[in-house]
Amino acid sequence: MPHKQVVIIGGGFGGLTVAQSLRDADVLLIDRTNHHLFQPLLYQVATCALSPGDIAWPLRTIFRRHPHVRVVMDEVLSIDCVAHLVQLRDSRPIAFDVLIVAPGSRHSYFGHDAWEQSAPGLKTLADAVSLREKILLAFEEAERRRIATGTGDRLTFVIVGGGPTGVELAGALAEIGRKAMGPDFPNLRLDDLAILLVEGGSRILPGFTPDLSAKAVTALEHKGVTIKLNSPVSEILADGLVIGREFVRSTNVIWAAGNRASPLLTSLGVPQDGSGRIMVQRDLTIPGEPWIFVIGDAAHCADAGGNPLPGVAPVAVQQGSYVARLIREETAPDQRRPFVYADRGMLATIGRAQAVAQMGRLRLSGLPAWLLWCVVHIFLLIEFRSRVRVMAEWIWYYLTFKPGAKIIYMQTRQTSEAERTHRHAPRGLTRRDDSVQKD
Repeated sequence: MPHKQVVIIGGGFGGLTVAQSLRDADVLLIDRTNHHLFQPLLYQVATCALSPGDIAWPLRTIFRRHPHVRVVMDEVLSIDCVAHLVQLRDSRPIAFDVLIVAPGSRHSYFGHDAWEQSAPGLKTLADAVSLREKILLAFEEAERRRIATGTGDRLTFVIVGGGPTGVELAGALAEIGRKAMGPDFPNLRLDDLAILLVEGGSRILPGFTPDLSAKAVTALEHKGVTIKLNSPVSEILADGLVIGREFVRSTNVIWAAGNRASPLLTSLGVPQDGSGRIMVQRDLTIPGEPWIFVIGDAAHCADAGGNPLPGVAPVAVQQGSYVARLIREETAPDQRRPFVYADRGMLATIGRAQAVAQMGRLRLSGLPAWLLWCVVHIFLLIEFRSRVRVMAEWIWYYLTFKPGAKIIYMQTRQTSEAERTHRHAPRGLTRRDDSVQKD
């Protein structure tokens, strides 16, 4: 499609696939960040196994050999479908002939947005780094408290949501807490650490078969994770959360319970589902606009059985390839075959040498599933250098139980209860605690 302006909103899996697949069009890729992120491994950054640079690559570097692709780091505020304009926060409006909308999603708190302050989610690189800092600082604070008093509150991590992200976080936290952090924090005891996985439904990993869900439960419980099923969260506070009618004290609540599409999509003015996703047509376009496509997490696209496709990387990649082909061939709307997703299965890791895999009729668990998970994720990394680096990190961690990314550098230490008491004490009262050094 020569001399046509193709604008792509979002440098995730879908947007990146479209940009890389178009050679004869003028492509403009817009993203709020300067990098493409390999989201399936975000939890490994959050749990210290990998560094941020292992799973993210600058968009300008990716396309340095693609002169037809221009990259703009900016935030899209709205889309004018009539004038075919994209409104940006810091740049002039951009006109388009073809538009691909793939802005991704954020975690949803089901109407309780205030919970995010006490229960962060995991969708961006900033989320992962911030969560890693919070986890490491929790161990540091527990160690200080134990040295100062000889006792300490239980170090409780609560993960809300029993999908793949929640399960992977719970397994990784159990391993670094009991195997890797123990030697680094000699004053803490195994009994000081508690990991709770809370799921509102009847089983974890509901997208997998019941037998694989049961095997995941067994593996997690073997690692010391407590699982609470049929346990919706009714409130999240600064010092814990309410599960049903039970209050669980915890300063480390992690949200992995739901997603919501970008609010940008409302500017398209077309029907959306309950999660804010666009109800796309069979060719992934919106009604009345044959050259405006919505893909990835932003699209409500049904499979052959009428069920919406999950917001996972393989769906976005296949949708990106499909849309790129329509653009290259300038396929007329009435000649387009519907998008059909080729489901190649699902994988979820539960920790070192533990995973579950569901691929057609094939069901795997334990070490074979974990090896398959490793191979698939290494293959999907977009740089050879990153593949070597990540594989080396995994091998090192497998052999030594020493995660290699435990540096605290943001200095966002949580204020301890003792410091809060001291800070808000009436004038004239003093508190002595020689174990705590002021930053």
